[in-house]
Parts: sequence; C-alpha cells; structure tokens
Amino acid sequence: MTGTHQVSGRASAVRNGDAGRVSAGGPREAGSAGHGTLTVAVIGGGQSPEHDVSLASAAAIGQALAEAGHRVIPMTIARDATWRFSGETVSPWAAIDELRRCDLVFPALHGRRGEDGSIAAFCRIAGVPFVGSGVAAGAAGMDKWLTKLVAESVGIRTARSVLLHRNDQGDVGGTVPGPRSVALPGPGLPVVVKPASAGSSYGVSLVRRPDELAPAMSRAFAFDRRVLVEEYVVGREIDIAVLGMRDGSRDTAPALEILPTEAGVFDLATKYDGTARFVVPAPLGEAQRASLRSAAIALFDALGCSGVVRVDFFLTSHGLVLNEVNTMPGFTEHSQVPRMFAAAGISYRDLVDLMARDALDRSTMTARRTCFDGAMAAMAGDST
Repeated sequence: MTGTHQVSGRASAVRNGDAGRVSAGGPREAGSAGHGTLTVAVIGGGQSPEHDVSLASAAAIGQALAEAGHRVIPMTIARDATWRFSGETVSPWAAIDELRRCDLVFPALHGRRGEDGSIAAFCRIAGVPFVGSGVAAGAAGMDKWLTKLVAESVGIRTARSVLLHRNDQGDVGGTVPGPRSVALPGPGLPVVVKPASAGSSYGVSLVRRPDELAPAMSRAFAFDRRVLVEEYVVGREIDIAVLGMRDGSRDTAPALEILPTEAGVFDLATKYDGTARFVVPAPLGEAQRASLRSAAIALFDALGCSGVVRVDFFLTSHGLVLNEVNTMPGFTEHSQVPRMFAAAGISYRDLVDLMARDALDRSTMTARRTCFDGAMAAMAGDST
C-alpha cells in the first residue's frame, strides 16, 4: 500500500462517518465530540507580518469545518495582541475561558508569535487540545538556522550559509564591503539574504552584486535580529506535505513544483499576486519521489512535528537541498498543501476535518497514557 493510499483511506473513513468515536477529555464536556460534532475554536490574525494571510487561512478553515458539520468559534488575535470573538475585545486570560469551552483549537497563525510554538504553548497552558505541532517543533521549525542544524544531523543537505546578528560589528572575515563585512558562503555571489525567523518570504532578497548586499541585510534585519546569508542554490523547487496520523504513522501527498520566476526566488510578491505557477503532481522519477518523501518524513520526525507540515526542497543535479520547513503553512483551499492533497483525491473539507479529528484523538490517547502511567506509578509507590 502506497503512502497516498493510506492517506486517502483515512479520508474515506471521514467522508463515510467511520472515523471512530472521539472524545475531548480534560475539563470540557465531551458529549458533542462523542456524536461526531466538535466545537472548534479557529484562531487567526496574530502579530506577525503574516496577519492578513492568517486571517484568510482561518476563514477558509472555519468554513470547511462548518461544512463538515462542526460548530466553529472564530477568534482573532489583533496586531496589538488583544483577542476578539463574538464582537468583543477581551484579554488573553478571558480567551482561555472561552477556549476551555471548546473541544479543540485549530490555530491558523503564521509566522512569529504563533507558528513558532507560541500558540501551542498557550493551548497547553489552557489545557485544550490543538491541531498542529507542539511547542518545541514549532519553535525549531520557525528558526531557519536551527532547522538547518537538525536537518544536517539526520543527513539532509542544506545550503551553505552564514548566520549574522544585528549586534555584530566590524569585520567577520568577509570580502564584501558594507555596514558589516560578510564572509559569503560557498562560491560567493549570488546569495540569498533572509531573516532567520520569518515567513512568507518577508525580508528575503536575492543579491547578485556587491552593492545590493547592504540594502538586503537592512531589509532582513527589519524582521529579525538574526539574518542568514545563504548560497544561491540552482535547482527545481519541490514541496512535500507530510501528514502525521494519530497512530504515529506519517505519510505524504503528491509533490508540488514551483515553476521558476523572473525574480529568481519565490518572493513575497509572487506568492500573493496570483502569478505563482505550480505543477502538482510534480514530474519526478520514482527514485526522486522516494528520496524527497524519505527526507521530508525524516525531518518531520527529527523536529517532532504533528499534523500537517510542508517541507520545501531544491532538487539539484547533485541531489536534494533543504530550503525550509513550515509547521503551519498557508491553508486556504488554493494554498500549496491543500493543492497537494487534492491531487490525492482528498478534498479541502475532508483534509481539515481529518486534521481536527486526528488531533483530538491524539490528545485523548496521550491523556490516557498519562493516566495509565500515573496509576502505575501510584501502584509502585504503594508496593514499597
């Protein structure tokens, strides 16, 4: 059985109403969950530059959950960190009370102070199950430098790079003049300059000439105090979506290829101005598909991810090179990940429903294991 068949089989169970009895557990009433209808808080917005993109993802997810028969509680985090729902503005502490009345939280927060493990930590403190990766995986996946270190530790090649801090001063062994001299990675120009922790290509520049380096670094430092200067990798851009299931298995959807752009990089404008061109399934040989799938799952496991994660690669003449990982990728029906699952025959509604049910089932299984471990520890104590 291929990986796609495994995913499709699970989605078929959801469509046919055979996903199994789910229970919210914890401090919430589990009655609605037991009948297959969940009360789901969908959180959008946030304080990152991806605020508007997040709102679009949250709206689409909420609509899909409603179409699947669930009760949706839309919640928005404003740019000033206040929470809004039911037409009211409330504090985060009041939001916790509302979240605890739900069976599940479905975060759609992209970028820092959301995707970086922040919302996962908030849900953990509130004691509410949530869709997606946990605190550590979110934080590591958001940090491109840390992601590189993890990837290389499991044998996945990454682009050669230099990490710079905003407070770095003077010569760091470089060859290109500017406000700070930079030791260029690899053969030198061209290079890609990017914030270490930012999404949607904010602050990303392709530098072809020495006089472009300083402005590129200034743009990147506007989004983060740490910046990466990477060698420019020539190759096909291939995305892989990994889905982690409640039983611990992982699978992938058909690969997606991002066709080349005149800018030379998949930049912010191309992502959202409607000019991006995708091919799914990407035309790949069997060995290439297997290599991409293996690397994506290896990184998913190494980071400790959950739910759906998008892993972006360059396919070069010398093999795979990791670009980045997205633990909370864009999630409208026309975003890359839903396109990939659609190619496997899984509709957007079924994918969102599957993610919600599996997250709740996984949380329930974890709670049961915790109770069992506690009971065994108590029995061991009684026997001494």
